[in-house]
Amino acid sequence: GGRGGDGCPVITFPDYPAFSEIPEKEFQNVLTYLTSIPSLRDAGIGFILVIDRRQDKWTSVKASILRIAASFPGNLQLVLVLRPTGFFHRALSDIAFKFNKDEFKMKVPIIMLGSVSELQGYIDKTQLTEDLGGTLDYCHNRWLSRRTAIEGFAQKVKQTAQILQSFGTELAETELPNDVQSTSSLLATHTEKKDKMKEDIRLAVEQGDDILGSITKPVTENPEYKLNQDQLDNQTTVERLLAQLHETEAAFDEFWIKHQQKLEQCLLLRNFEQNFREVKAALDIVSERLSAFTDVGNSCSHVEHILKDLANFEEKSCETIAKARMLASEGDAFIQSNHYAVDSIIPKCSELHHLCDAFAAETERRRNLLNKSLELHDLLEKSMKWCDEGIYLLASQPVDKCQSQDGAESALQEIEKFLDTGAGNKIKELNKIYREYAHILNEDLKEHVQKVFQKQESMEEMFQKRQISLKKLAAKQTRPVQPVAPRPEAFVKSPCTSPGLVQGGTESQTSYFFQQAVISSAITGEVVRVDFCVKHVINELIETERAYVEELLCVLEGYAAEMDNPLMAHLISPELQNKKDILFGNMEEIYHFHNRIFLRELENYVEYPELVGRCFLDQMEDFQIYEKYCQNKPRSESLWRQFSDSVFFQECQRKLDHKLSLDSYLLKPVQRITKYQLLLKEMLKYSKNCEGAEDLQEALTSILGILKAVNDSMHQIAITGYDGNLNELGKLLMQGSFNVWTDHKKGHSKVKDLARFKPMQRHLFLHEKAVLFCKKREENGEGYEKAPSYSYKHSLNMAAVGITENVKGDAKKFEIWYNAREEVYIIQAPTPEVKATWVNEIRKVLTSQLQACR
Repeated sequence: GGRGGDGCPVITFPDYPAFSEIPEKEFQNVLTYLTSIPSLRDAGIGFILVIDRRQDKWTSVKASILRIAASFPGNLQLVLVLRPTGFFHRALSDIAFKFNKDEFKMKVPIIMLGSVSELQGYIDKTQLTEDLGGTLDYCHNRWLSRRTAIEGFAQKVKQTAQILQSFGTELAETELPNDVQSTSSLLATHTEKKDKMKEDIRLAVEQGDDILGSITKPVTENPEYKLNQDQLDNQTTVERLLAQLHETEAAFDEFWIKHQQKLEQCLLLRNFEQNFREVKAALDIVSERLSAFTDVGNSCSHVEHILKDLANFEEKSCETIAKARMLASEGDAFIQSNHYAVDSIIPKCSELHHLCDAFAAETERRRNLLNKSLELHDLLEKSMKWCDEGIYLLASQPVDKCQSQDGAESALQEIEKFLDTGAGNKIKELNKIYREYAHILNEDLKEHVQKVFQKQESMEEMFQKRQISLKKLAAKQTRPVQPVAPRPEAFVKSPCTSPGLVQGGTESQTSYFFQQAVISSAITGEVVRVDFCVKHVINELIETERAYVEELLCVLEGYAAEMDNPLMAHLISPELQNKKDILFGNMEEIYHFHNRIFLRELENYVEYPELVGRCFLDQMEDFQIYEKYCQNKPRSESLWRQFSDSVFFQECQRKLDHKLSLDSYLLKPVQRITKYQLLLKEMLKYSKNCEGAEDLQEALTSILGILKAVNDSMHQIAITGYDGNLNELGKLLMQGSFNVWTDHKKGHSKVKDLARFKPMQRHLFLHEKAVLFCKKREENGEGYEKAPSYSYKHSLNMAAVGITENVKGDAKKFEIWYNAREEVYIIQAPTPEVKATWVNEIRKVLTSQLQACR
């Protein structure tokens, strides 16, 4: 590490007794190595050799100098020899040197020195080691260790560069696979190898940093310490190797990024192709099923049923269509990002867009056809109803009262008033119907239209004849005519729904109306009163209530009680024992309420129809037991599915002589609570503006509220995946299905763009303290096995929720945002009315929270 005055390197040959025994080849290797360490600039100046032979003999000194002179591979500037210190050897060396000077054949001067003090006249003390009287910090073991480390590091850098180059060649020559699994496996394999390469580079860098740290350690510990030139050269060498390593790593990283991108694009493409095949197959199935919706229906109820089936089919197909559109969007994103296989992706995206648009257009076309069919059937049924009401009117006009002039005029006015109602209820022009509904008129429907029109014409002809007769009676008073037929009292009291509804009577009754209208001399009777229809509904309510109570008792005695019967215990499997409460829930409580209280109350009000609404309202609190029953229903259904084929249940069914199994009777409470609102609506239809109508309306509203709570409970208990206690979220206020978009501040931009582009189908549950976002999952099977479940996704605490009621461009959308718009959810309701209901309910929750805070 020492240097001469002009910067030339100093090589010291210490006193070494076995110097002459070192093999020549090894000696040359050492000299070559030592002369290669300094920089080319320093080595070009030339080396100063210091040969220490103070303890040696002159003969050895001569041999050493000659050997060095013959083997030294570099330029020499000066050779300094510390001659032997003994008096005899010193004198001998002086004499011998003078006589043998020419033998050395060196092109540089050889100076013989007698002491280290003389040596310091040629080389500064700071550039000499301690054994030569200098102050240069030098430890030979440390020097060897450091040089070994530097050489090892240099070799490591070279090997790493070669390995990276070889790996890069392997990557470049790799052929892309044709399937997802192989591509994924190849990407994983290459990534694993890359990670190992990176780890090797990291270890090499760490090794170089350690060496560099050991070189600069003296300066770190003592800022005043000055590194010698050898140490500075070592530092430069290590820094150069580290720089080379970093450059190699950077080049490899750049290459890897391109290779990884290509592999990832290949994997995306293979996934896209696989998903395309699956989605295409699903779209073909959906299109095939859609093509089966060819029936236009034969009645309003039938068309409504088909429309409902079409809506259900469309809803079930939404997931397939959504997947297809999402896949097409992914393909469009690949095209925008300059994917290497755009020529393969573009036609697939076009096909997906075309198939989705074609499905939507065909669905809309079939829906329009069905709506048109519904419109036609509605007109036909109105015409039929109008005809039946006209026939009923003709049959119900009392002949004896029509014999007077006033009676005839009154009957004539009644007929004219009725005929005025035909403007919106009858077929006006048959050809116009044929033209307007030509695209849905098949042979059967066309024949049906003709029959309705013929009936309408026959009824109108009957009215014309009746009008002619009544006009004659009104114009000229004739003598009274005795009726030729007895009063059909039994018939007058027979209608059980609103007057004229053909669905309410039998075919023989309608035929009787028609016959009585044709034979005017036999027409007699009285107009059916509204209170008669109300009374009929009450009778139906009471009769069905009695049947309901009997069915509940039958189940409780024939099944529930038998589970406790010791004689039947051997038929009950161990897993079913002690499960009566799960299977039947609180059915016994429901039975006692209806048998002891509600049925008796209804029987008391049979003659007071105006009090029926009040009867419901007085017992409304007890109707809450249905919520508890419905909340237990899924557990009951699950238990039934496990043991429906049990010998015990079969034996009970045999004893009761039931055609239906137990699960049909377990549905009775759910069906009954639904029946009440239908009966109340029917009563309310005939009791408008009558005493007790307000109570009926209030009772109907309350029953509908219970139905909603029951319905909401059935949905809420179908939530899966929620870790907490749903009861802690407060009362369930609303629930329903929506389209949801997200627009969050956080998250990857591409993910955010995709989230904004594609809506999610979410079922929302609004509680007092939180709103839950769930994914609706339709189950396969029949009955309750087909009931949907709701997979919990996430929830928002209402304390941190805000709402934007209007979203530009869509009257059905509103925003729910969270934590000062850190998360934004755009909600699209099915209709503007549903949106308004939800917005109002959320506003109430937020307002009540604000008031509570104040």
